[in-house]
Amino acid sequence: MHYVSVEGLTKSYGINPLFRNISFHINEGDKIALIARNGVGKSTLLRILAGQETADEGKCWINKEVTVALFEQEPLFDEDKSVLQNIFHLEHPIITAIRAYEAAAESEDGHLIAETITRMDELGAWDFEAKVKQILGKLNIHHLQNPVKSLSGGQRKRVALAKTLIDIGFEHQHTLLMMDEPTNHLDVEMIEWLEHYLNAENITLLLVTHDRYFLDAVCDEIWELERENMYVYKGNYENYMEKKAARIDSEQASIDKARNQYRKELEWMRKQPKARTTKSKSRQDNFYEVEARAKQKIEEAKLQLDMKMSRLGGKVVEMKKVYKSYGELPILKGFDYTFTKGERIGVIGKNGVGKSTFLNIIQQLETADSGKINIGDTVIFGNFSQQGLQIKEDLRVIEYVKSFAESFPLAKGGSLSAAQFLELFLFPPDKQYTYLSSLSGGEKKRLQLLTILFRNPNFLILDEPTNDLDLPTLAVLENFLSDYQGCVMIVSHDRYFMDRLVDHLFVFEGEGEVRDFPGNYTQYRIWQKEQEQIMADSTLAAEKKRQDSTAKANETEEKKKMSFKERREFELLEKEIPALEKEKEQITEQMSRGDLPFEDISRLSDRMIVITHELEEKEMRWLELSEMN
Repeated sequence: MHYVSVEGLTKSYGINPLFRNISFHINEGDKIALIARNGVGKSTLLRILAGQETADEGKCWINKEVTVALFEQEPLFDEDKSVLQNIFHLEHPIITAIRAYEAAAESEDGHLIAETITRMDELGAWDFEAKVKQILGKLNIHHLQNPVKSLSGGQRKRVALAKTLIDIGFEHQHTLLMMDEPTNHLDVEMIEWLEHYLNAENITLLLVTHDRYFLDAVCDEIWELERENMYVYKGNYENYMEKKAARIDSEQASIDKARNQYRKELEWMRKQPKARTTKSKSRQDNFYEVEARAKQKIEEAKLQLDMKMSRLGGKVVEMKKVYKSYGELPILKGFDYTFTKGERIGVIGKNGVGKSTFLNIIQQLETADSGKINIGDTVIFGNFSQQGLQIKEDLRVIEYVKSFAESFPLAKGGSLSAAQFLELFLFPPDKQYTYLSSLSGGEKKRLQLLTILFRNPNFLILDEPTNDLDLPTLAVLENFLSDYQGCVMIVSHDRYFMDRLVDHLFVFEGEGEVRDFPGNYTQYRIWQKEQEQIMADSTLAAEKKRQDSTAKANETEEKKKMSFKERREFELLEKEIPALEKEKEQITEQMSRGDLPFEDISRLSDRMIVITHELEEKEMRWLELSEMN
């Protein structure tokens, strides 16, 4: 079924075009990833398709049977209403019944619960209620009566995601789900569950994400917005990178050819007299087309990182018998570790187990309950926190950077002014005088990273650094960190980012237990699944052993319960078997004599067959009864 057709779509903000004259189609079952640099128009395109913004030019046709659902980076809520009221906001009979049932369950009113259960039965709402429970449970959403305004940023994002997934379950079966960075603020288990959910459900999907493993698991087509155009690639992220490189090479060759032609045409133009013939006028018009092609630039400005790291001495950080708890929740139980120069450590664990607290303790931003933390004299921390830019007033970008330093030393000598350093981070002169409040989420993240590196740290602590960064910037950051000579500690739910950069993991397992795992995230998951399989096999073996023991016990019990009839039969067999054996011996003795007539021999032979058969049956039955005795 055809869902969406777009032709000649154009959108600009002021004099800055986002995309120009793009066309595409979306069919039922398509799962498409939309990628681009920050500020190129990914979110704007989604809002145009959702009818929240209008294009400058072009047509957008959406099948009247299709419902468009948009999950945005900054979800809107009724702040004074509860989580439950915001999630179940639709006036649909089943939603109304589930909402009433959830409220009754929270109130623990037995009479009200009984009424809502009856209504759920009448509507057949239990199947979907089970799906709702699954979504809320997997996204760790509890305390449904709390007001939304009391939630943290991560909790708000998860509530918005649950609301979107629940809403589309009640919509018409033909739904186009558009998601803008859905994995931000989700832990790895939640991301893996969301992958499975989106693959299991019959959903048509247009997805903006920087998570490359998530992209590969969910999508089979990639659209890229670049230089005002849209490029389509079938297949996974690796295939996209290969095809894009080939496309750029081809385009560059075409531009080089146009430049050669441009030089020749320019020389001809200069030689022409002012009065031109019709033929020369045609060639003149063609000249301007060649000039436009020759002056194209394929490579856009790239984020560059070239910093002079402060010297890191032999002593880095020592943690000895460190304990930390929040009330009844233990974070660390006697944690011991000595950091060495050049270490790359990933920190993983479920939300709420204390990863951010651990990072703060290392930097002495929080105090431990007990234990020793010794920091080397040469250590300079660079803290990329989830809180983002910390500003007291709305400054211009250049003013904010100069508040840290006027210049920045380079690794190869010399220095850069604050303005020059900003240009390396893709902040051109006009952008440098923009107020911080006007920057996009990705631009704020870039500026935050800039201000951290501006201080020349030698121990980088990165808490969810990939949120809101575009894929090209992520690739440059990964390359920079790969060559970085100092210590790096990363908390991230981006599995691809972790796999590329870390040598070992601190796994926060809960209850203050921290496992030092020698490997990256994918290697840890393989090990974890092996352990789960061993545990499952062990449980299965224990269950089988228990069942065998139960069966033997039952057999023993049955043996003790031989009936009177069986006992009487057993006693008779003990008399009958010897009598038959004696008769068999007598017949054998008679037949061994050589003077019997043929008729007697025939009769005795027939009797011998009968006796032998009876003996076999009676002996077998005697054995069965003797085991019960």
